[in-house]
Amino acid sequence: MIEDVFVTKLDIIDVCGGNVMHAMKKTSNGYIDFGEAYFSKINKGVIKAWKRHKNMTLNLIVPVGGIKFILFDDRDKSNVQFQKVILSKDNYCRLTVPPMIWMGFQGLLYDESTLLNIADIEHNPNEFDRINIEDIEFNWSN
Repeated sequence: MIEDVFVTKLDIIDVCGGNVMHAMKKTSNGYIDFGEAYFSKINKGVIKAWKRHKNMTLNLIVPVGGIKFILFDDRDKSNVQFQKVILSKDNYCRLTVPPMIWMGFQGLLYDESTLLNIADIEHNPNEFDRINIEDIEFNWSN
């Protein structure tokens, strides 16, 4: 496990006519502040990698489909490490990713999966770094 990364089990409440899927409360582990919330879509089999935020804490939830997240921590060059987390309705959790962790993700289920990010700051195009998928060596087929 990468330091300061949290995977928090979330509640799905069975309600007649459709379930209620919890996401986050201000008392939740990983909540720092509210900057913005947005949904992102990813097609099955597609890989989006690599990106890291300099200041933003991400709180990622997958209410539809399934997504494999790969985190790469190179903050301590003597102890670089990977962490894999798969989120879906069957593993309904919130993944909290602190600043300065590289992240990539891959759509796993259905034609399209939905990702919700509840971020502690608003999007700023100067606040993140992006590199090519081949810049961090990882076997995505596992």
